[in-house]
Amino acid sequence: MMMAGDDQIISAEDLEKPLTYSAEAFLSPAYAKAEKERLWPNVWQMAGRVEEIPEVGSFITYDIADDSFLIVRTAPDTIKAFYNVCPHRGRQLVDTCPDRAQTCGKKKAIVCGFHGWTFDLNGKNTHILDKDDWQGALTEERTSLSPVRVDTWGGWIYITMNPDSGSLREFLEPAASILDPFEFEKMRFKWRQWVIYPANWKTSLEAFMEPYHVAGTHTQLLKYGNYYAYSKAYGAHGVSGFDERDQERRKAGGTSNTRAGAGADPRVATYELARENYETVNYSASTETLVNAARRLVDELPEGTPPGEVVKHWLASARADDAERGVVWPTLSPEQLTEAGLAWAIFPNQNILQGPTYALCYRSRPYGNDPDKCIFESYALERFPEGEEPKTEWVYAEPTGEKWGSVLAQDFANMEFVQRGMKSRGFRGALPNPHQEQKITNFHRNLAHYIGSTSLQLLDE
Repeated sequence: MMMAGDDQIISAEDLEKPLTYSAEAFLSPAYAKAEKERLWPNVWQMAGRVEEIPEVGSFITYDIADDSFLIVRTAPDTIKAFYNVCPHRGRQLVDTCPDRAQTCGKKKAIVCGFHGWTFDLNGKNTHILDKDDWQGALTEERTSLSPVRVDTWGGWIYITMNPDSGSLREFLEPAASILDPFEFEKMRFKWRQWVIYPANWKTSLEAFMEPYHVAGTHTQLLKYGNYYAYSKAYGAHGVSGFDERDQERRKAGGTSNTRAGAGADPRVATYELARENYETVNYSASTETLVNAARRLVDELPEGTPPGEVVKHWLASARADDAERGVVWPTLSPEQLTEAGLAWAIFPNQNILQGPTYALCYRSRPYGNDPDKCIFESYALERFPEGEEPKTEWVYAEPTGEKWGSVLAQDFANMEFVQRGMKSRGFRGALPNPHQEQKITNFHRNLAHYIGSTSLQLLDE
């Protein structure tokens, strides 16, 4: 790998210039090893949702590379995380395998299945068979579970293996402050699916980092408007959206995902796009409330109503419908919506496409030590009336339209062949769009700080 000091790493200002990078980060076993040693131990990683461990004793596992973690609710208001390994002989305390998204359940105590060593929910050892045989050498420090730092934001649980890294909040800024008004912590799983996919975790994740591919991949959407995109870096993170210059929709309270459409009648186009997003993105890139409110636009507004007024009426109507069934929308100003854009890449491996009452999210992780495979996960979040949240679990779904929806199936149809194509001797390196794919180049720029190598280069060099 090409080693790089800080002076060799592309600056944030350079991200606006034409750049190239090689396929090494996606194909090289050495790069995958470097990620295992330098990236994953030193970042905050999203490991799950708070709602997955609702009661004392509830737990989930989270695996990354060779490490496995046990995340446990130890008290009504306390979550702790430990390496999922017994200090006696190294057996995993909770069985995991790469063919399962996670292991979950509820325990009163944590018991090793090998020799019965037992630990309370706080990780302290409470039972060792024949402890006296160790002649007093088994101290509490030697026999307790190894903790890792854990924190929460937006209803997500994050862990880091680095005891000396900064706080989660510092790591997530400025994205956290920009996205706080959406109140993700008040959303709950609508569905969640995963697949073992034949591409590097970065190849899969980057497929959802830019809207530049809409015109070539999701051609059925072009009838709804101009999908020219913008992309910006925010520290380690990045945001993208459509129609940066289209302020009329923003002033009406809309987002990049609530478009008025390009048809002759914006009332009809707004409904058609809302329905398209809802039905073809697995009932996740909108809500039933928004679709139903859009369906009524032709009855509630006169023909010729300007697009901005159509969006304003539509969103106000949907907000009222939701309030009637017990779903309260967050207060989001046009300025907040403009800055929030359409979708975020939270470094290193979390993507969020947000709306006022919903979010479509992605996470991708390495599959063992194979750079040509990943564990790819997608899930939908939504606000529900209290007590009406659906019960969900992780479902394995093959990458077709049957369970993912046609839009995500179109994305799957690219990712595997990008991974294959990058191995070609004819591939000279990526040529990312400096304006519309800046989230991706920023991603590689930040990887370089952890890995100690970079292939990002200015095209005029």
